[in-house]
Amino acid sequence: MLQFEGLARDCNIFHFITTRRGGVSEGNYASFNLGAYCGDQKEHVTENRKRLCDALGISPSSLFVPHQTHDTKIRVIDKAFLSADKAFQTTELAGIDALITTVPDICIAVTTADCVPLLLYDPKKQVIATVHAGWRGTVNSIAVKTIKEMVRLFNVDPSDLCVGIGPAIGQKAFEVGREVADAFSLNQADISAICCYNKASGKPHIDLAEANRQQLIQSGVNARQINVSGICTHTMNNDFYSARRLSIHSGRFLTGILLAPQPTQ
Repeated sequence: MLQFEGLARDCNIFHFITTRRGGVSEGNYASFNLGAYCGDQKEHVTENRKRLCDALGISPSSLFVPHQTHDTKIRVIDKAFLSADKAFQTTELAGIDALITTVPDICIAVTTADCVPLLLYDPKKQVIATVHAGWRGTVNSIAVKTIKEMVRLFNVDPSDLCVGIGPAIGQKAFEVGREVADAFSLNQADISAICCYNKASGKPHIDLAEANRQQLIQSGVNARQINVSGICTHTMNNDFYSARRLSIHSGRFLTGILLAPQPTQ
């Protein structure tokens, strides 16, 4: 597992980015696939998640990963949610692409395989969030909306946030159609910073990580507190899953975070 240096210094949280190594899945899912909705055998995903949770020192029932749909719906994991039964939790996590919590000792995470995973942490209010931002989610400003929810619900000051932008497909590999570039043009303040054109093909290429970084800064996050992995999943597909490189019938890695229990006064 990998970590962001800027987040790893804080002992009140633990965060991670998994790789493809250390699990039991096979083929395009080899070996540490943690995605439950990408076609892998259920028992393999269960075992892989158990191994992850053993490493984190938590029960598998304390790991919460939504069924993402490239939308901008956000779910808060609170005590009421945690007290509900598993069927309710599963239903509530369907169609969710960002999670927020203030509850310690539970892990919130998102699955990706080219899309941008983000971790957000407010060290003052002890609020954490994780976001799945594909191109549709980025166009529709899911990171911005998540920050707004953190402000609304927990009075977070965006300038206090520490953020990690995880491995995602790089601009060189992310060739898109004109309609995708046009969608970004309508929603980005500085399209020139995130879009370039292949001279040979004439097709646009989008920098998803930079698009999200821009949105974070526009939301009030201090640029110095944004950690960018700089890892391209398409290029580094031996270490990270890439749906564009391996097909959608391949694995997903997890980017997650949890709050440590606070000492009693």
